[in-house]
Amino acid sequence: MQISYFHTSECVPAVKAAAEGGPDAAVVIDVLRATTTIAWSLQNGAEAVEAFASLDELEAAAAAWPAEKRLRAGERGGQRVEGYDLGNSPLAVTPELVGGKRIFMSTTNGTRSLAVVKPVPLLLTACLPNRTAVARRLLEHDCKRVWIVGSGWEGDYSLEDSLAAGAVASAAMEMAVAPHIGVSCGNDEMLAALALWQQWRHDPETALRSASHGQRLNGLGNHDADFACCAAIDSLQMVPFQAEPGVLKAS
Repeated sequence: MQISYFHTSECVPAVKAAAEGGPDAAVVIDVLRATTTIAWSLQNGAEAVEAFASLDELEAAAAAWPAEKRLRAGERGGQRVEGYDLGNSPLAVTPELVGGKRIFMSTTNGTRSLAVVKPVPLLLTACLPNRTAVARRLLEHDCKRVWIVGSGWEGDYSLEDSLAAGAVASAAMEMAVAPHIGVSCGNDEMLAALALWQQWRHDPETALRSASHGQRLNGLGNHDADFACCAAIDSLQMVPFQAEPGVLKAS
């Protein structure tokens, strides 16, 4: 398995079919906080999370869904969109609130990354809490070419997404012990992400807080509980996957 990493959606090449050299799997990461929130939403009983790059698209799709079975989650600039049921906190998606409901989600960065790899045959989302579960799923599917896509911040590099990309790849390398299985880096970005994970693996929360987006969240208020949740390595076995275009479900 060859794993390549792309810092943001803007860095991702045009997706080709696997037979033409394209990926047979993609993993989208937005540690602070979209993919952490998606994983916890499904863990806590949400029927699905449907992701949208724009709020207009979200509104149109949500309007066609029964009101009692939907929640709108919108985040811009780290804050909840006014009038929406949810923002982008993994702590807000409690079983009592999300159980049995579809969450229509649009965030500043993460949902854009989901959109660019929507055509890939196997599309998963990862965060630090489910990094080993995601790596295991890639190995179970015998994936040959994997693209990990970070979300960054408005097109810029983000430390925390690269940290998680390294965490996923490291887990895959640790589990790929059979003689016929090999995991390699497809680009220098993936190699750098692995080095970053080695640097911070014993203290990921400090890395998240030190990152520019972590500092941005701190400036918006007390997000201590969110940081702790997003940095909780291997606390989830949930692996969100794209069941149909744009729709993520539990697996």
